[in-house]
This record gives sequence, structure tokens and C-alpha cells, in this order.
Amino acid sequence: MASPTLSGPYSLTNAGVDRNVSRKTPGVYALGKTRNNTFYVSYVGRSDDDVAGRLKQHIGNYPEFEFTYATSPKDAFEKECELYHDYGGQNNPNHPARPAGSGWKCPRCKIFDRQ
Repeated sequence: MASPTLSGPYSLTNAGVDRNVSRKTPGVYALGKTRNNTFYVSYVGRSDDDVAGRLKQHIGNYPEFEFTYATSPKDAFEKECELYHDYGGQNNPNHPARPAGSGWKCPRCKIFDRQ
């Protein structure tokens, strides 16, 4: 699985989220800022049910976001893992967590095989 293609960057404000995230659905996102026409990722994350709502929780902490929808909570988890491995994010150094009891595996590493 390759890293998902994200839309954006958009302003991380209520209006910016409302204007660009039109569905209540799972999704993944990257937070950061643009310099010299390049978006620099500081944080990657996901929502298993409402990506717009989750993005709004970060308003005031980052100036911009990029995102994409996911088809399911598992798809969101796998996409977040891909983003984490490709971009990390200086503000979230820990591997994305999987939902308790899910047994889902990261598509890129064996972190959950060590338990």
C-alpha cells in the first residue's frame, strides 16, 4: 500500500474545515504549514468516524491541513500508518495505535507482531 494522496493544504479553521471536508466519515490528515510552496508535515492523524470533527480539535495548534477520506475505520488506520511511515511528523513520534481488540496490522512494519 502506498501513502494516500491528500487534498490541500487548507487553512485549519472552522471555515476551512467546513468548506473542504464535506462528509462525516473516517479519514486521515496531516497538519503543518506551507513554506516556499512545500507543505511541511508536523503531525499525522486519523478519525475512525468523523475526520472533520477531529480536525477541528486541532484548530489553533497548526495553521494548515491536508486530508483524505477513508472507506472504513480499518482503511483509516492503514492510511494513517502509511502517512506515519512516510512523513512521521515531529509532534507525534509514536506509531499509530490500533483500536483495542482489532488485531489489525500495520501495512508497513511489524510493530504489532512484537506483543
